[in-house]
Amino acid sequence: MLNLVSYVIDPYSSYWDFYFSRSSLTILADLALSFIFCLLISESSIYISNKLNDSYSWTETPRKRLLIETSLNLIVVFLILAILDQCYRLMYDGETCLDFHSNDKITSFFQWIVVSVIIAFMIIGINTCNYLIVNWKNAAMKAAALDQLAVEAELQSLKLQIDPHFVFNNLSVLSELILVNQQLGYEYAENLSKIYRYMLVNSKKDIIMLEEELKFLNSYMFLIKNRIGDGVTFEVNIDKASKQLYLPPLTLQLLVENALKHNKTNKKNPLKISIYNIDEQVLMVENILLPIENQLESSGIGIQNIIRRYDLLWQKQPEIIQDETTFKVKIPLIKQ
Repeated sequence: MLNLVSYVIDPYSSYWDFYFSRSSLTILADLALSFIFCLLISESSIYISNKLNDSYSWTETPRKRLLIETSLNLIVVFLILAILDQCYRLMYDGETCLDFHSNDKITSFFQWIVVSVIIAFMIIGINTCNYLIVNWKNAAMKAAALDQLAVEAELQSLKLQIDPHFVFNNLSVLSELILVNQQLGYEYAENLSKIYRYMLVNSKKDIIMLEEELKFLNSYMFLIKNRIGDGVTFEVNIDKASKQLYLPPLTLQLLVENALKHNKTNKKNPLKISIYNIDEQVLMVENILLPIENQLESSGIGIQNIIRRYDLLWQKQPEIIQDETTFKVKIPLIKQ
């Protein structure tokens, strides 16, 4: 660096004739000194920068930080240059590195100052860039972690929106069945406990295997059939391979509940609910439309819940298809 600045300031100096006339060993010694010089300055600058990070942050006090770091680096560079100069005295019989670069003492001093300033600012620039890049990476990682926490919190919130009222509504049916048919009452209670246990165990999970969801759905459909009777029919036809894929827990129950909530269940014209594969990675949940007359407009929390959970968990979203006779929802299955 000193040689480069010296050449820019005084390219016609007699020093350059001397420089290129030296032996290879002398040039290597000069390069070794330069390497040590750069190493000392770099380590000193890093030490100063790390110490100042605790007291004078670039984000909170940038001007003060720049002034202090520049001043300290200038002092350090100047001192190390002085040490380098003494090394030249030992190597070249009392001649200093500045004497070599110019016969004019004022010019030599000016070169020394310029070199000190340039080196100081170069190192400050490198340290500042490194500091900003590291902070940017840390901020990005922190933002990603916060986003993940927000997603998990929102997922938990959405799961809590699932209304378990069907559990309590079926308690009255259970009490009647126990009086009329104890065996059926026992089976009803067993399926009710399976539903409640499933919700307790799996409500905190983001996804669950379809096979497990179907076991839960079978218990849920058992309760519905015994509560509503012939007013509703279920058809479930799913490939074995699809059962090993995943979906958010309670998705199928929400869709079945949505169909029951918005449609009539009449023995003469029963509500038909079908669940089947379109392909290995897509389920279709379909029900015929038998809309309840004069029903208040629904908030659609159940469907919104499913869509929002898929939006948080995966790129693909459920697709709603409705015509005059049927209501269908395509459910993407997730590969683990």
